[in-house]
Amino acid sequence: MRTVIEHAQVLCMDEERHVYQDGYVVLEHDKIIAVGEGKPDLQADRQIDACGGILMPGMVNVHSHIPMIPFRSMGDDCPDRLRKFLFPLELEAMTPELVYRASRYAICELLLSGVTTVLDMYYFEDQVARACDEMGIRAWVGETVINMETCDSKEPYGGLTLCEELIKKWKGHDRIHPMAAPHATNTNSPEMLKAAYDLACRYDVPYTLHVSEMDYEMELFRKEYNQTPIEFLYDLGVLSDRTIAAHCIHATDHDIALFAETNTRVAHCVGANTKGGKGVCPVYDMENRGVTVGVGTDGPSSGNTLDLFTQFKMIASAQKTRYHSRGIFPADQIVKLGTIGGAKVLGAEQEIGSIEAGKKADLVLLETDSVNMFPAYNPYSVIVYSARPQNVDKVWVNGAQLVEGGRLLGVDLKKEREELSAVMGEFTRRAEEYKDIL
Repeated sequence: MRTVIEHAQVLCMDEERHVYQDGYVVLEHDKIIAVGEGKPDLQADRQIDACGGILMPGMVNVHSHIPMIPFRSMGDDCPDRLRKFLFPLELEAMTPELVYRASRYAICELLLSGVTTVLDMYYFEDQVARACDEMGIRAWVGETVINMETCDSKEPYGGLTLCEELIKKWKGHDRIHPMAAPHATNTNSPEMLKAAYDLACRYDVPYTLHVSEMDYEMELFRKEYNQTPIEFLYDLGVLSDRTIAAHCIHATDHDIALFAETNTRVAHCVGANTKGGKGVCPVYDMENRGVTVGVGTDGPSSGNTLDLFTQFKMIASAQKTRYHSRGIFPADQIVKLGTIGGAKVLGAEQEIGSIEAGKKADLVLLETDSVNMFPAYNPYSVIVYSARPQNVDKVWVNGAQLVEGGRLLGVDLKKEREELSAVMGEFTRRAEEYKDIL
């Protein structure tokens, strides 16, 4: 089936940053086959009038834990909540069914906000992959490897076996891409960090972990190794173009140089970082040194939202404040981080991240009729500073339209919420045990 979307402001996000004011995009099956200005010289089975809306590439969320929806709004102001109740409550109450239902609900939120690709790492990750496959989103999924008993493994580091099983099952899928995902530098032994990396190399998949995020992580590496976590990973031999380092708040100039040397990619999660009072990642320096950076929301517990519009505004404010310059990080550069930048982080820039002929048809149409969208002198500025998830009108992933008029197609959001609520009983009961610290 061939579809023509016309009368759109098309933000291609290609190398030349083409913008077509009265543009069109032609889709056929799962691919974009033509992009341009005016009226396409092609016959189509379906024509869509964008009514002057902004047509942009589907957004790419490069770091999240989507099954953590049940934790949202819980203990938001609790210091050290990871160790005080997140780890314990996950162990006590997360189940395969809860992970599956929470993932489906989270994917609804992602799609409704124009996110067409998500990277996720969590437990029972096969259930996350199942939900992503059913819902039509594009996803990179990794089973968490960590040095403790978890909800899906009685044995510390049992996630490594589960990770290999996940890779074997899902590798080769058109939309679902498995990864190796050790939790963090301070929650895995050096031997396990290397074993997970060797697994990623053996199966030729990405490798992702939390890096230089926590103050106590930084102190541990100073005391134990007289190094930063990033310097440690470099000496361990696990930094490369398959490595996606999340957070990196405390990256030093030398760390950034090591990332540039090894082509390690970074997932920037400004919402979670600043909410936790952890600091602001030096993304401006990273970009200037040629480090590839994308945008992540972190989990719905850490940042409370899975949309990138929120992150875009915060990136602008945080970077301009950190460097005391209104002129750095113009809006087009921030949109780049959330589209083609994210695609490059995943090593998928040949398929997604920009609107170009031959690429996958992952697209988002923003309506410009709402009160917050006028006037629209600069479409990049509109996306970064004005737009909200509610302005998402239509979404396509792999050529399939999944959102129309701001509503999911083929998915009943009310039913998804009811089904998630129905399996949250034991989780909610267990959470009551922590009410004194939440």
